[in-house]
Amino acid sequence: MSRRTFQVRRPKLSQATVLLACLSFTAYFAHHAIHGRHGLEARSRLIDRSTLLEFEIKSLEAARSALARDVALLNQNPPHPDLVEEIARGVLGYAHPSDRIIVLRE
Repeated sequence: MSRRTFQVRRPKLSQATVLLACLSFTAYFAHHAIHGRHGLEARSRLIDRSTLLEFEIKSLEAARSALARDVALLNQNPPHPDLVEEIARGVLGYAHPSDRIIVLRE
């Protein structure tokens, strides 16, 4: 006696439906991998923002070091006279009596 095995054939419509479903899922996940909240576009925006923030951090560190230098000069007893004069001229608007002042009008 020979034993026969029968292969169950699926209809073509069912195969097409499974293929279409798989392609739909692939397209859905590919779209969200590129345009989603954590996708490639969001990653590039984060990289751009990090470069801008790094530049801002460097400029703030330079300003901080300049302020630290000024504070160190002001903490001396007596304070450094050139720095006191620079602050008086810049912040307070004072001038030395021998300075010439030119006023420009727009």
